[in-house]
Amino acid sequence: MNDESSQHRSPYAGRWVARVHGKVVAQGGTPDQALRASQHSRHKEKPEIVFMPASFILPPLVEKILDVLPADQEIYLVGGAVRDLLISRISPDLDFAVPSNGISLARKVANALNADFVPLDDERDTGRIVVINEDGSRIFLDFAVYRGASLEEDLRARDFTINAMAYNLRDETIIDPLEGGNDLRQKLIRACSTTSLSDDPVRILRAIRQAAAFEFKIEKNTRDLMKQAAGQLGRVSPERLRDEVFKILKGPKPDASMRALEMLGVLQQIMPELASMKGVEQSEPHMYEVWTHTLAVLDYLDQIISSLRVGYDAEKTNDMFTGLLTLRLGRYREQIAAHFAKPLNVDRSLRSLLFFAALYHDVSKPETKTVEESGRIRFFDHDVRGADVAAERARSFNLSNDEIDRLRVIIKNHMRIHSFADRVQNDNQTPSRKAIYRFFRDSGEGGVDLVLLGLADVRATRVHALTIEMWNAYLDVARILLESYWERPQEIIAPPRLMDGNELMKELGLKPGPAVGQILEAIRENQAAGKIENREQALAFARAEFAKGLNGES
Repeated sequence: MNDESSQHRSPYAGRWVARVHGKVVAQGGTPDQALRASQHSRHKEKPEIVFMPASFILPPLVEKILDVLPADQEIYLVGGAVRDLLISRISPDLDFAVPSNGISLARKVANALNADFVPLDDERDTGRIVVINEDGSRIFLDFAVYRGASLEEDLRARDFTINAMAYNLRDETIIDPLEGGNDLRQKLIRACSTTSLSDDPVRILRAIRQAAAFEFKIEKNTRDLMKQAAGQLGRVSPERLRDEVFKILKGPKPDASMRALEMLGVLQQIMPELASMKGVEQSEPHMYEVWTHTLAVLDYLDQIISSLRVGYDAEKTNDMFTGLLTLRLGRYREQIAAHFAKPLNVDRSLRSLLFFAALYHDVSKPETKTVEESGRIRFFDHDVRGADVAAERARSFNLSNDEIDRLRVIIKNHMRIHSFADRVQNDNQTPSRKAIYRFFRDSGEGGVDLVLLGLADVRATRVHALTIEMWNAYLDVARILLESYWERPQEIIAPPRLMDGNELMKELGLKPGPAVGQILEAIRENQAAGKIENREQALAFARAEFAKGLNGES
């Protein structure tokens, strides 16, 4: 193989090739495939069948695993990990296929790595190792016996050809019976068989997610199989559906992915309340009907979070609105990154939860739609009712209580940003300290999510009709809120308590009841507004409030 230059070798890395007079004339995932392919074009010549070594470096964890196992232990890296290695991506999880003893091998490796072990599936003899990194992130290592009589049978039973490859960790060869490597080069997602999607319908969502993640196309016949299998999604567990939905929302192009799911008839099966938004008209200033607007919000939210990430080069943007965004809010890149780094559930990102909220923020517009005599369309209380609808879907997906609470907060309060911006633009009135305190009192850490969603919402509402003046009004509000939250928390967001309920009751001779909490909250509001600075002022204010109550004043 020395007569092949590195640049000629790279397209065939990890493949078997047929060579005639030193020239590659065909290639395949197995020696037989390469031979058969060469016979079509060079049937009179006898080719040399050779393997082109894969030009990738295995993760250090793999080397540690091999050190633990006996030298004669047959073991293959399979599935997405092989795909990712071939396209120079880092795979967060590693799957291994072995002829037998999957659970016992996993337990042995877990003990050697001092990692957690879970017997994942006794029937399939599958064990999982959970490696926790220093930053708290986790790597899953799954050991499973072949699903079938052989490794090839196992690979053929998988979802898509790009995920149906195996890497022999002993002789460093790639086994690719379905030409997944070729599909990988052609950027094509193709089902392994005509029953791949009906065997496990959740693969429909996985195809959409991977198409977006890799910027691949889904082969036409596979799209047809996806449509045919969509009606069977009801037999998939809510947890598996949830996991795929949240992975889609965490990844690139969530708007395009959701549009694809709607077109394939998938949304009607897993989140039917979303499908009702399609075609629901809106009055100006909205440029789109409700469903298209929702997809646009996902797109703009993706752009906004991306442009505020650490390391983003603001000088490369040619969009004036993005340029202003980074100029006004770029100072908070690290704080935004830290915000999203604190998930409410270890298995799901906070970013994906925010996108789930964006997906549902207008879900109740169809049921709250009214048309005034003037022809103007209104959606009264769509925010409050939408929070309930989203929470119901979240419960059906078995999200945690913390996630459901955050979801409700975001959707219920998503109109407040627009009210703030309207007052800035129309009355030149920025949010008061008391208004800022109340905003974060009601939203907590979700206030950061509300700021980002509000910016995406106005862009998706006005689209090309959005003026620089209006955008600046929204950026003014965003800057004031984030500045208060991150730079002046003790003053405005969470002023220190100057007295507790027991002290207040003792000073005023009060009995326990709602009045105590109401007066304490009023004290904190006035602290945030800068009108109360010490205990004496707080006590004087409390006495005045109590006197008002006795005199029947509101």
